Amino acid sequence: MTGLLDQAKEFVAEKVANMEKPEANVTNVDLKDVASDCITYKADVNVSNPYSTAIPICEISYTFKSADRVIAEGTIPDPGSLKAKADTMLDVGVKVPHSVLASLVKDIGADWDIDYELNIILTVDLPVFGNFNIPVNSKGEIKLPTLSSLFGC
Repeated sequence: MTGLLDQAKEFVAEKVANMEKPEANVTNVDLKDVASDCITYKADVNVSNPYSTAIPICEISYTFKSADRVIAEGTIPDPGSLKAKADTMLDVGVKVPHSVLASLVKDIGADWDIDYELNIILTVDLPVFGNFNIPVNSKGEIKLPTLSSLFGC
């Protein structure tokens, strides 16, 4: 009896391992807004859902690093759902306090950009399996706005 149960577990584990899962990638990171307390960057995250049903997203968590330092992290609760059998574009807002940017002067001063690493975890609720994390990582650089571009001079 134990052998039959082990075979059944192995069969289910193999089917789950070979099952299509949602996939995601960061397509763009850019400046979204400049406010008195922070700068908000927008990360466009494309998520493809292979299932014929919409999948609820429980939360999006992110860590934004520059010069090997965490400069922003946060969580976006209940951001919506992934469309069935389609790609969904998510807008992940990353808020960076001005005080942190001042500590990155050496990196910014060299080429007027921020070299970054963005780590995002999408937590989705898959039927039968429960919560499933989709990690998404991106590295690049963000050009900072000049005063003339901010004020239209």
